Amino acid sequence: MMMIPMGVLSELPRVKPSRLKDKHGRNITDLRIAITDRCNYRCVYCRTGNDGASFPELPIEDYLRMARVFVSLGIEKVRLTGGEPLLRKGLVELIQELSMLKTVGGESLDIALTTNGHLLAGMAQSLKNAGLSRVTVSMDAVDPEKFQRIVRVPGGYENVREGIREAKRAGLMPVKVNCVLLRGFNDDQIAAFGKFAREEDVAVRFIEFMPLEEDRVWTPEVVITEQEILCRMAEFMPLELIGRTGSETSRRYRFGDGVGEIGIIAPVSSPFCGHCSRVRLTSDGKIRTCLFSVFEHDLYAQMRRGTDDAGLADYIRNVVMMKEARHHIGEPDFVPASRTMVHIGG
Repeated sequence: MMMIPMGVLSELPRVKPSRLKDKHGRNITDLRIAITDRCNYRCVYCRTGNDGASFPELPIEDYLRMARVFVSLGIEKVRLTGGEPLLRKGLVELIQELSMLKTVGGESLDIALTTNGHLLAGMAQSLKNAGLSRVTVSMDAVDPEKFQRIVRVPGGYENVREGIREAKRAGLMPVKVNCVLLRGFNDDQIAAFGKFAREEDVAVRFIEFMPLEEDRVWTPEVVITEQEILCRMAEFMPLELIGRTGSETSRRYRFGDGVGEIGIIAPVSSPFCGHCSRVRLTSDGKIRTCLFSVFEHDLYAQMRRGTDDAGLADYIRNVVMMKEARHHIGEPDFVPASRTMVHIGG
């Protein structure tokens, strides 16, 4: 695969700025790009297959082109996801090129990455040097044995722990640690994660389990809600609300002595669809306007047809105007998303 020379994309002509907005009046400023759906973990609540890709991976230069057009339309934050993005060759070069882009307002692009952390220790400094702003690590237990039962890969716990520490040393701050909670599965880890947040100086974010897993085992009864998390954490140490700003998905809390931060992302019990600012690109180049969309819009097909950047920008604007008002989790008319989480991008 031929890589685009460093700096070339940032020197190409930019399409005329026109900020993205959907028909519900929401400004779209956050883009999530899945650069693979391969993963070196097989978390029991996520996937049942092997670590091979189910959908095509595009050349790195194609993700860069799509990102450049999105940024020209008002995107301010780009998060690289998977699958496991650290498996993808060309990741560092991708981040280097993205770091050269400027937002419509002339600011540096906020570039983040979500990873399971297994390979992070050896890559953290290179990612920082390339221009990565911050990192989020998915980690669903702080007990080594329980962690291994979840990810079904031996030796992962120490790798992830060291990855988090190396990310901090490299300055990829704030380091956030995401934990998906399931009743009867890892909900006994809530207080332990409170202690972990304080000892490791990271922001732990609990995420309500959503119906996006390959086995389709989701039921409302399995969800640990925000209120229950707060009650259980209070048994360890009470939390104080910091709040939520703008389009932030997490409601943030701190411990009374100011040491350690806890966030709760509650899309099931407390949806935040009304201020959603996100749009997603799958690894095969399709736009998803909502995590729970049953429709996809093939941006890569437009590129294959020879559409220029102005045409891609028009296509993106039209797609974003169709963004759903909200999801329907737990309602009688709910239809599962057309892909599961690992194939959409976290």
